[in-house]
Amino acid sequence: MPIINPPLDLLRAFEACGRLLSFTAAADELGTTQPAVSQQMKRLEMELATRLFDRVYRGIELTAQGQLLLAHVQRGLEFLDTGVRLVRAQTPSDVLQVATDFAFAAYWLMPRLARFHQRHPQVDVSLITSNRSIGEVPADVDVAITFGDGQVKHGESHLLFYEEVFPVCSPGLLAGRPPPTRNNLASLPLLQLRTGPGHRWFDWSGLFQSLGISQPPTFAPLTFDNYTLLIQAAIAGQGVAIGWRHLVDDLLDQGVLCRLMDDRVVSRYGYHLILPGRKRRARLVQAFASWLQAELAEGNQSPAAALRK
Repeated sequence: MPIINPPLDLLRAFEACGRLLSFTAAADELGTTQPAVSQQMKRLEMELATRLFDRVYRGIELTAQGQLLLAHVQRGLEFLDTGVRLVRAQTPSDVLQVATDFAFAAYWLMPRLARFHQRHPQVDVSLITSNRSIGEVPADVDVAITFGDGQVKHGESHLLFYEEVFPVCSPGLLAGRPPPTRNNLASLPLLQLRTGPGHRWFDWSGLFQSLGISQPPTFAPLTFDNYTLLIQAAIAGQGVAIGWRHLVDDLLDQGVLCRLMDDRVVSRYGYHLILPGRKRRARLVQAFASWLQAELAEGNQSPAAALRK
């Protein structure tokens, strides 16, 4: 049969009595009466079937069994108190659910999230990523960042930046080739992004038309349904990608990608911050929205003037 230990309140009272060697002093410390403490010690001795105290003139003394028990009880209570203090010292973290696409999460949001945590150390961000556009904030999501025209069924939409695109590739792909221009861009292997019906992202046909290039494009043998993988292929030197300025800026700064020309095209579509109509977790949502705006202002990434496709 399992051993049933004495209740914790008896052990705490015993520790005070054994440390102070006085029922009266222990009662004062515990906020109770001397007779109540005396009855607790009698009950503890009965449960353990051993004498813990000797009653002597003007006080009490611990027996050998009492001294042994006191040493272990003090260590145990100290261990428990330490655990309680550690738990109380830790403020529970709030978790903010953020939905966005793979590309924005990988190339824009993730490199900056450390600064959000520095500003809001008690808020954890949980990213929910997909390749689908979000027309409204799902019930299990606190805030969304999505690409499109900013039209949502419910909630508020705030423009972060318009889509601004230009061709990019690995510097190694250009080795031994003539300097790229509008005239020879069509001869380079162009990486394709597979999109569904009604998509709004720039493709090579739309980019060529906007740049005034009449030659038909030469496509690389690789087609992707994920922009993140497409950019990785470009970094690996497997072709030219359509680079979105706000997503590839860091890669250009690192030198793993380069622009083929200064020409760029800006769309009337872009990334929008979608705030839910409901007021659940409004404080966390506002903190995240304010941080996003501060990041854009610091990076001089205010929305560009819109040019229609």
